[in-house]
This record gives sequence, C-alpha cells and structure tokens, in this order.
Amino acid sequence: MASERNFIRHTLSSVIVASLLAIVYFYIYPQVDIAPKTNLAIFAVIALIGFLIWRKLSYLLLKSSAWQNNLAIIGYNEKIKVLLEDMSNRPGLGYQTALIFKDMSELNELKQNILDRNIRTVILGDDFGANTALRQVLFNLLRHKISFISFENFYEQVNGKVPVENINQDWFLENLAEGEKNYFDFAKRLSDYSLATLLLLISLPFWPLIALMIKLSSRGPIFFTQMRVGKDGRLFKLYKFRSMRTENNNGGITTIGDKRITLSGNFLRSTRLDEIPQLLNILKGQMSFIGPRPERPELSEKLEAIIPFYTTRLLIKPGLSGWDQISGEYHSPNADDTLKKLQNDLYYIKHRSIYLDLSITLKTIATVLGGRGM
Repeated sequence: MASERNFIRHTLSSVIVASLLAIVYFYIYPQVDIAPKTNLAIFAVIALIGFLIWRKLSYLLLKSSAWQNNLAIIGYNEKIKVLLEDMSNRPGLGYQTALIFKDMSELNELKQNILDRNIRTVILGDDFGANTALRQVLFNLLRHKISFISFENFYEQVNGKVPVENINQDWFLENLAEGEKNYFDFAKRLSDYSLATLLLLISLPFWPLIALMIKLSSRGPIFFTQMRVGKDGRLFKLYKFRSMRTENNNGGITTIGDKRITLSGNFLRSTRLDEIPQLLNILKGQMSFIGPRPERPELSEKLEAIIPFYTTRLLIKPGLSGWDQISGEYHSPNADDTLKKLQNDLYYIKHRSIYLDLSITLKTIATVLGGRGM
C-alpha cells in the first residue's frame, strides 16, 4: 500500500483532474441543470473527505489481526525470505505469517499447529523432495476449508510479477492460455487502429510546431528511426521525434541525465510527445498501445543468451506503454534489470485483458500528467 504522503498526493491529483473534467463537461453542455461553481465544488470536497476517511478505516481494518489472512509457509529458503520482506513492507495486503514449516522433524505437529493458529492459506514454497508424508498431511487439511497456493502464484498475487527464476517450461504450458486470447487480440487490434487514427488526426496540426522546436534546438533530422524487435521476433523500424543531438552521438543506451538530450528533447520526453510518430507503427500493425517495451535487435540477441525465457515476451506486440513501464522502476537493458522487466512482461502476457489494458492506460495518463515520465 502506498505511503500516506504519496496516497494523499495521488488522491488530490485525481480529485483535481476529475473536477476539471467535470467542469469542462458542464460548460460544453450548458443544458445540464447544475451550477459547477457551487454544487460541483461541494461534491468534490465531500467526496475527498469521505474517501480519505474510508481509506484510513480500511487500512486500520487490514492491519488488524482479526481481519488478516493467516498464512502457513511450507519451506524456508532465499526466495521465501524475499517474499517475507515484500509482505512486511506492505501490511495493507492483509496477510500475516503465522507459521513457517522448516524442518521435517516437526511434521507430526504440522496439522495441529495449522488448525490451532487459524491458518486459512498455505503457501507451498518447498516440497521437501516431494515428501509423500508431508503431502498426505496437507491433503488431509482440505476438509478444513484451507486454501493451498504455490509460491509462484502467491508471489505473483503479492507483487504483480512472475518470479522468472523459479519457473520452468511447465509454467508456460499451464498458465499462458494463448488460444483463449483470440477475441481479445482482435478487439485490441480494432481499438488500436481506431484510437491511433483519431490521435493521429488530432495531433497532425502540432507536428510542424514540434518539428520547428527540434530544428531550433539542434542540427539534424526531425525524426529518429531505429530498428526494434517486434512480435515473433520480426524486425521493424520504430519512429520518434528526435530528442538528442546528432553530433558526437555514438548511439549508445540512454542514461538518466544524458547530456545528448536537447532542451526541446527534455520537454518532448517528459511529456512523451516524442513518441507520437509511433502511431504510425501502430497503424502498420507493428505495435500496440499496451505491451512490452520493444528492444533493439543487438541488445535482444545478447539478452536472449543470458536471460531464461526472454523470447516469450515476443508472443505479443510491443507497446507504447505497458505493465513494466508503469511499475515505478526504471529498468535499463542490463541483465539484472531485464530480468525484472521480464517478470512484469510475463505477468501482463498471462493476465492481459480489457480491464488490465484500461488500468495501464489510466496509470500512464496519470504518470504523464504528473510529469514523471516513463
């Protein structure tokens, strides 16, 4: 759960944006019988106060032991240690670790300990070599209305990412139901094409102004093009408004505070206006609005050799924004960051839906409006 300061900041931003949109709507449709300066202001204040009170009460309830879901964890290793740290930093999740089973010598007391501590969920973090006696004890607990969940699935629920280091090919076969995504993929392509066409028509009058900014800022072409890896490993040429100087530019990876970025480039990047030409990539069917970030082929080839299952992110089209891009973390193309990026990409591939795409879109808009970039 977000910190108090961040939560209040996000809440105030949401209320302000919603109020401004409501005011614009009322002025566009004056026949609506309401006075925005009075009723709308009163409603916004009441809604804000009520929401903050509700949030505070819900947070206190979730922290209360009476409302928390008591967990038992079977096994203890490095991955469980990391999971426990994640949970301790997020008390609002509503989970409380009541029992950790570490030693087979405690097997005889395991069932009674689980019942005595009112355990409602058991995390299977280690099968102790697929021990038959342990499995029988856990099987006998089914009639006590206890839920069992694998470490991988629980980690996914808690963190919104897939633990790549702890999965194998079986996970992909069991979890990526690609045959069930046909209707969603068709609807997404239709919405991508329609929205890209609309945004292209709306933005076209501003292209000359952006081009003038780029030319006045530095010498070089208006557009930046670069080969990227798309769905199924197909290469395509990605388009952007140029935001970097061409002089003394070796084409290396962009870093935070990169001196190659021009004054106009900083503005274009912070507002994400530099990515408007990618609407052409979407119209050509090479990209989507939501998906994994497209990578350069030379980097993709290196990462494929060292990151397990890296190419599975190419099962779908890359996107302008995505689950990883709104994660709040900056991920460079090195091995460690790519592994984290892949965890987010696999989560999106598994769970992609209209609801998730809408959620990512709204968070992307909030990120851009907040001036935080991506």
